[in-house]
Amino acid sequence: MAISRKLEDYFSKQNISFQRVSHFYSNNSIGSAVASSIPPKNIAKAVLLVDHDGHRLMAVLPADQKINIVSINEELHASFELLKERDVFNLFMDCAKGAIPPVGEAFNMSMVYDESLDMLDNVFIEAGDHETLLKLTHQDFENIMGNSKHLKISKNMLH
Repeated sequence: MAISRKLEDYFSKQNISFQRVSHFYSNNSIGSAVASSIPPKNIAKAVLLVDHDGHRLMAVLPADQKINIVSINEELHASFELLKERDVFNLFMDCAKGAIPPVGEAFNMSMVYDESLDMLDNVFIEAGDHETLLKLTHQDFENIMGNSKHLKISKNMLH
C-alpha cells in the first residue's frame, strides 16, 4: 500500500485525515471501484489538461463520468486540451503510471472539480498506486479542493 510521498506530505501539513482502502490491482478508476466494491460515483479521478500557453489544470470528476472539455473551456474562457501521457508521467514521478491522486495542490497544480462531488458524504481518491484508495470525509475533501471552482465539467460515460 504505497501512498504518494507528495500527497502524504500535503495531507500531513493540511491536517487531512483519511482511511486506506486496499483492493486488487486495477488499471483505472472504474476498475478500482469494482475491486473495492465502492460505487464509481464516489471515486474522484483526475484528468489533466493543458492550454496553449502551457498552463496545466487538474479536473476532478467522478469515476463513472467523462470529462467535458468544452464546458471547462466555456466556463473558464480558455482553450484546454488533454495533457499528453508522457507529460503526465513526468509530473507524477512518485506515483505509479496512471495512478494520479486528484489533489492538485499537492502537485502545484490548479484544479476545478465537478459539482456532483459536493453531494457525497465520503469521497475516495487514488493514493498513487493501483491498489490503494483513500477515503476522505466530505469536509476533508472540501478542504483539499480549497478555492477550486466547482462546475458541471463531466457527462455520463454511457449514453
